[in-house]
Amino acid sequence: MEFLHHALFAFLCFCLVLVGSHASSPAEAYWKSVLPNTPIPEAMRYLIQPDAKITHTSNIDSSLVDLPYNDAASTVSIPKEQLKELLNQTNFFFEEDLHPGKKMTLLFAKTKNEATFLPDKVAQSIPFSSTKLPEIFSKFSVDAESMEAEKLKYTVEVCEKPGIKGEDKYCATSLESLVDYTVSKLGKNVQVLITQVEKETKKQQYNVVKRVQKVGDRAVVCHKLNYAYAVFYCHEISETSVYSVPLVAADDTKAKAAAVCHLNTANWNAKHLAFKELQVKPGTVPVCHFLVPDTLVWVPN
Repeated sequence: MEFLHHALFAFLCFCLVLVGSHASSPAEAYWKSVLPNTPIPEAMRYLIQPDAKITHTSNIDSSLVDLPYNDAASTVSIPKEQLKELLNQTNFFFEEDLHPGKKMTLLFAKTKNEATFLPDKVAQSIPFSSTKLPEIFSKFSVDAESMEAEKLKYTVEVCEKPGIKGEDKYCATSLESLVDYTVSKLGKNVQVLITQVEKETKKQQYNVVKRVQKVGDRAVVCHKLNYAYAVFYCHEISETSVYSVPLVAADDTKAKAAAVCHLNTANWNAKHLAFKELQVKPGTVPVCHFLVPDTLVWVPN
């Protein structure tokens, strides 16, 4: 594992030399030039640090928690030792629950995936295709038979799978491409929301407090996938509502959570965790979920 980390870091250093010593500055400048009225959330700034960060893939694939719309996310084989933790992180609920006084048992865990964006030119130079997996493994010095290789392969294949009916999807491998996709769907007059929590705590009871705000009926949601560098699964889904939900926990921890409600789940996989947790069938009622802190939701102003 340590060898893998050093190999990936060495490769990145080489690439960064090719694009200049201020590699991350163009990404932030691009955001500001395209979206001058949309500030970069402070919690996102770790993604565009001057030194790109390559990481090991995490134990729990956040895409399994945050992609209830993709059938790949609900049919993938999950090791038993990870299933309990995965279920512990799911926060599904009904739209009618979004009212002051509602109590929910929630966990807003700090992300285990600290990978940052590569400069756009570097990202474009690295293959990202299931037909290029041997080259990807070789580039990152990953054993093709290892668990690391399986996780890289899984993310690439999730990105290549066609979206379900009513979903337009795209995997962004740089901040610039993430911004471009969002603008292509929603235009430049947008805001971006993320879930903000004062501190990481254990799973506990939260109360919904006043000023639940519906912020839009159109959205692009971008979920951070499990990869060696930052890759976001972005998609626009029809019949979706977005809410900003203030919460206070039993230990007085405050949170301002971004929530997405899917009004039509008829095309979801019937085995999805949401239906198991809520004990409903696809297409019967709207299904809502809170977003984990490293997921972005964009809505028109």
